[in-house]
Amino acid sequence: MSSVSRLSVNVNAVAMLRNRRDLPWPSVTALAALAMEAGAKGITVHPRPDERHIRKTDVFELAELIEERFPNKELCLEGYPSPDFMKLVEEARPEQVLFVPDDPDQTTSDHGWDFSKDIGLLETAIAAAKEWAVTVSLFCNPEPADPDHAARIGAERIEIYTGPYGACYDTPDLAAKELDKIAATAEAARAAGLGVNAGHDLTVENIPALLQRAPFIREMSIGHGFTADALVYGFAESVRRFRTAMGEL
Repeated sequence: MSSVSRLSVNVNAVAMLRNRRDLPWPSVTALAALAMEAGAKGITVHPRPDERHIRKTDVFELAELIEERFPNKELCLEGYPSPDFMKLVEEARPEQVLFVPDDPDQTTSDHGWDFSKDIGLLETAIAAAKEWAVTVSLFCNPEPADPDHAARIGAERIEIYTGPYGACYDTPDLAAKELDKIAATAEAARAAGLGVNAGHDLTVENIPALLQRAPFIREMSIGHGFTADALVYGFAESVRRFRTAMGEL
């Protein structure tokens, strides 16, 4: 097994299932540990204001889990840089924060930042995160002009929104066009000196083509597709399946 992994497992869906009952299972921390033991590079969570899946308590428990048992792994927090979220970042001190332009009522992140109007908000959030020694990533549309904006305001990485690519699972011609956009954005990010992450609707089936075009992608945050796969194969086996798709095993 390679010591390097791109896979960060998003466990929001685990928390959503747990929250259907007033019971402690399925355990977010136990399944996160299982994923990391199987070789995932870390865990991603997106705590929302209504705590409809990940709760603030989960964030602290995951931070403690990684600090105590998996010191070479990473916790990534996703969220809109509201005062409450920024306070959570300050207190939990994850290895990475991904700022996303989500409305609280959104089902999932479905677009990147509008750099024509969100610069002030992002500059303030980025400066605060850097004071706390937290690596900053910004959620970007597959638009080659966006990485330069992200670099100029101090981001260290971007995560390219791959949802449109994932949605073309049954239309190869459209998937190829979306892949062109992602690859061009990834190249622009690399030229701007940014680390390149990717996330949304990535699967065992569509990851190889993506990495063929952008092999320097350093992280893939995968939740829905991973959880769907794990319902069939189990958490540990799905880590192996996704890492195999990424060419790591």
